Amino acid sequence: MTEPNSKTPPGDRIAKVLARAGVASRREAERMIMAGRVSVNGQVIDRAALNVTDADRIAVDGKPLGAKEPERLWLYHKPTGLVTTTKDEQGRPTIFDDLPEDMPRVMSVGRLDLNSEGLLLLTNDGGIKRKLELPSTGWLRRYRVRVKGRPTDETLAPLREGLEVDGQRFQPMIVSLDRQQGANAWLTVGLREGKNREIRRAMADIGLDVNRLIRVSYGPFQLGQIKRSEVIEVRGRVLRDQLGLEPAAPKPERKAGKTKVRRGTRRTK
Repeated sequence: MTEPNSKTPPGDRIAKVLARAGVASRREAERMIMAGRVSVNGQVIDRAALNVTDADRIAVDGKPLGAKEPERLWLYHKPTGLVTTTKDEQGRPTIFDDLPEDMPRVMSVGRLDLNSEGLLLLTNDGGIKRKLELPSTGWLRRYRVRVKGRPTDETLAPLREGLEVDGQRFQPMIVSLDRQQGANAWLTVGLREGKNREIRRAMADIGLDVNRLIRVSYGPFQLGQIKRSEVIEVRGRVLRDQLGLEPAAPKPERKAGKTKVRRGTRRTK
């Protein structure tokens, strides 16, 4: 265990190690540390400014921290009416209430707001979460957006050029007008970085009210035919290829095909 005032402390910050082990997100891990739930080499710690190495013995709630779990990623079709958080101060249902009981502990990659639906990525690995959320990753996120009104290419031009809303700069969006359906129009919108409620705020700024928003893809991963509340695990090989991860250690053969998890069902082993 290395004190933070060392000149070149080896290892990684304790919260980062806990996140990579799938215990909690880094922020949640920091709160667990402050609450006195984490010990290193038998000593309870109360601050996250601490580096640890593989030689250190880490325990959470008295239980030794296991070996790092293999990186995993799931595709989840989030329905409307759920918030993307572990606990909601207003007592609203969360996506974690909707996941199958036998799912391991997972974190969401980014968020979809209460009234948005569609593809949400879930992972057990804090490193993957951070990597996929970074704008530098450059993955395009595509949305199907229904707005009230009759927009034209001229109406949508500010979105393609980039605009500023309430002092916050939004990068240029890829926007196409798909069809007019009565009083509403369907658009396809692409972003390479997403700020809080960016599409809704940008549309409101040009006079359009969003009444439905569905994320249909996140980089190479597609919503496709995934049903609402359904979860599908990405094959390990696909995950490694897309994220440039090291090959996983050999393990027993598993049946070919995607692992599907439906609400209230048990995952295929």
